[in-house]
Amino acid sequence: MQGYLNLQGGRSFQGEASQEWNARVQGEIVFFTGMTGYQEVLTDPSYKGQIVVFTYPLIGNYGINEHDSESEQIQVSGVVMAHCAERATHYQSTISLKKYLNKHHVPFLTGVDTRAVTKVIRQGGTRQACLTQQPSEVFDIPMKDHVYQSKRETIHTYGEGSMHIALIDFGWKKSILASLLEKGLKVSVIPFTEIKHLDELKPDGIVLSNGPGNPKDVEPELPKIKEVLDRHPSFGICMGHQVIALAYGANTKKLTFGHRGANHPVKDHVTGKVFLTSQNHNYVVDGHSLVNTPLESRFFNVNDGSNEGVAHKNKPIMSAQFHPEANPGPEDAEWLFSDFIEMIKMKKEEKAYV
Repeated sequence: MQGYLNLQGGRSFQGEASQEWNARVQGEIVFFTGMTGYQEVLTDPSYKGQIVVFTYPLIGNYGINEHDSESEQIQVSGVVMAHCAERATHYQSTISLKKYLNKHHVPFLTGVDTRAVTKVIRQGGTRQACLTQQPSEVFDIPMKDHVYQSKRETIHTYGEGSMHIALIDFGWKKSILASLLEKGLKVSVIPFTEIKHLDELKPDGIVLSNGPGNPKDVEPELPKIKEVLDRHPSFGICMGHQVIALAYGANTKKLTFGHRGANHPVKDHVTGKVFLTSQNHNYVVDGHSLVNTPLESRFFNVNDGSNEGVAHKNKPIMSAQFHPEANPGPEDAEWLFSDFIEMIKMKKEEKAYV
């Protein structure tokens, strides 16, 4: 069965449609450049509602396993691939990628020149797209506020560590929680809309998670979030980083086609070192907007110079646009979790001497 990837603006790409293609799907189209990590991408809440183009020619050769999902369900609206492997050849695989997508009724298109699609996105930016059986399409008004759909509704606590972390949920990845638990921490996940209940948890520190969409969607919650940041050592990751910047008066802007992949070079202003990072975002903090805020730039992207993280000038607050938990991707930035824990310990010592 033939299907089409139609881009807003008129471009159309033909390919072979998946079996479970019951209706057209629409979403923002983005591309991911990693050779591996497709399972993490498909289940990452930051991709909620998007159509993902995998640029690597062969996807699915190690199948799907029971360990690497970043949430309990597939988050993307659709998938575009040049070729999807028929068989999975990894010992941990429980199902092939094709069967996995069909089982969950997620449409996908194969036989597409994904490099050509990526060039269109790079040149003209991300935009609405749809997977359909028609060669042309009228687009619906795109959905907004995905961040409100991605958070959980209740508070959950994990681990038994002596140090207690509150993970503010904007659409958190399992790997962030796992990285914190590996450090011996107790972690309570709290929806960002329920931050008024945070004091009941008595946390030692705050981690603001990743999440989908425009960070300005959470503007109604910013005064409450800033009040919490002012009182706790805090670490923002991806959207959490952007929310910290907005809370202290900086601005965010949308990149032409975003950063998605596992090999983005980032430089640290403090150490002067460059390291590789895993990234997934459309929006960035406008570095020029930090001038009149209590924040200063800590990291920047070597490729395009965009801001990749900030630090508060006076308070124990830090952030990273990239993913230190790095699933999928390199573990070069894992040290940030250790730095955050040391920051909490120093804050505790200060209180002990007051």
